[in-house]
Amino acid sequence: MTMRLADFIESNLERILGEWEAFAATLTPAASGMSSLCLRDHARQILQTASRDLREPQSPQAQQLKSQGESKPSPDASDTAAEEHGALRVGDGFELDQMVAEYRSLRASVLRLWMEDEPEHAVHVQDMVRFNEAIDQALAESISVFNAEIERSRDLLVGVLGHDLRTPLQSIRLTTELLSRLNAGQQVSDAASKLARSGVRMQTLLDGVVDFTRLRFGRGITLHTDDVDLAAVGKEEVDQLRVAYPGRDLRLVTKNDCHGRWDRHRLQQVLANLVANAMKHGAPDGPVDVNVTGFEDNVVLEVTNRGNAIEAADIKRVFEPLERGTSSHSTEGTGLGLFITRELVTAHGGEISVRSDADATVFSVRLPRAEVVD
Repeated sequence: MTMRLADFIESNLERILGEWEAFAATLTPAASGMSSLCLRDHARQILQTASRDLREPQSPQAQQLKSQGESKPSPDASDTAAEEHGALRVGDGFELDQMVAEYRSLRASVLRLWMEDEPEHAVHVQDMVRFNEAIDQALAESISVFNAEIERSRDLLVGVLGHDLRTPLQSIRLTTELLSRLNAGQQVSDAASKLARSGVRMQTLLDGVVDFTRLRFGRGITLHTDDVDLAAVGKEEVDQLRVAYPGRDLRLVTKNDCHGRWDRHRLQQVLANLVANAMKHGAPDGPVDVNVTGFEDNVVLEVTNRGNAIEAADIKRVFEPLERGTSSHSTEGTGLGLFITRELVTAHGGEISVRSDADATVFSVRLPRAEVVD
């Protein structure tokens, strides 16, 4: 008499768990150094749940819900083994696709071992289908909690940056304003001004993280437009950036009428991001040039640095978030600044591009003078 799949799972738990553990150990770097117990985390309970499910009667409606990952536990039920597994794998540093691969490997291992032991049981197609459904349900539960943990961590980070950091920043600004009013000498006043500008710069970086989160949730970027002289914005921002990068050669050239209807604060953010990128990736002893040129219908802002060229493969993704380039110039780190810059330019109805060769790398922003109406 052939062995049904539920009986096979219960009789061969250790064989199956051994294969699960061996595969989980290959999911590096997260699995590096993990113990056997951690690698097998909740696998036994997940298999036992699948085995019990195979023995229980199932209606066509229940079968459809489970196959779609919509089967719900009872309201008073505690977290399932699959849900707990998903939460723990987040803490262990696993990627989502690695966790999915665990389940795919588990499914393949069980069915392969079953076929090897009982080749004549191929007629029990329904058992195989039921097992696949049970694994799919476990997978849906794990992914649901996995994503919830990721979103919770993201919300926590944004909450800290958006709320807790604003309090010390406000203290910095109030203190520097007080120092500037004390008239304690030119040196103190200059120091207070530099400290104030640093606080503003920190606020800009904080706003960039908040903007990134808003964009990832599809909320877009809010603009507060007014009549703005981009040449004046450039001079003000370059003066502050010279303080932030002492000893670096930062040059500004403006030509023609550079007025338009834009968000002044956002354009300061664009310029600061582009100059910071040029300083970081350009030759330390080379100049960084900022050029603002007015044309009939638009104004062009260009930031140029010397140094290693951006490789062709990196040009295509230089504005993408959370990317790392292969060259020393391209998006080392997260690339968040360039991503936010692109979105700010796009929100103004403008365009941003980059060209790079052995002589120079140039980021070019073209902004229409007229206000963009959605």
